[in-house]
Amino acid sequence: MTDEAQQTLDDATAVLRSALVGDGDAVVGAFDAVVDRAGLAGAYGVAWCLAGTMVGDAAPAGACALDFPGIDQADYDTRWVARFVSAYANHDADTGEALFGAAAADGLLPDCLLTLAGSTVATLRSRAG
Repeated sequence: MTDEAQQTLDDATAVLRSALVGDGDAVVGAFDAVVDRAGLAGAYGVAWCLAGTMVGDAAPAGACALDFPGIDQADYDTRWVARFVSAYANHDADTGEALFGAAAADGLLPDCLLTLAGSTVATLRSRAG
């Protein structure tokens, strides 16, 4: 594992630890620290890692469809997470990067990343439970 990959994994772990205890400010702070150190590209790497955690090792082969009834009525951050995770599941980094960039341009990236962290924790809890 490269140093950069290890750093991304360590950053994702820090985000998840904060999310597990319900500390939204610490989640945002962990992402802010990544941005300060590695820019938006670093935060994207952490977000992509979280999406991978949600999808898990048993990702289906082939194309995945987004099955989210009422997604167009969901809040921006919820729609973003569903689409970002779908991009990950479909190995579509270009779409993931476009979604990330759009959320940043819209000024909604912190909300999206917070929702992604919470969704990742909820997924992990449901698997354990």
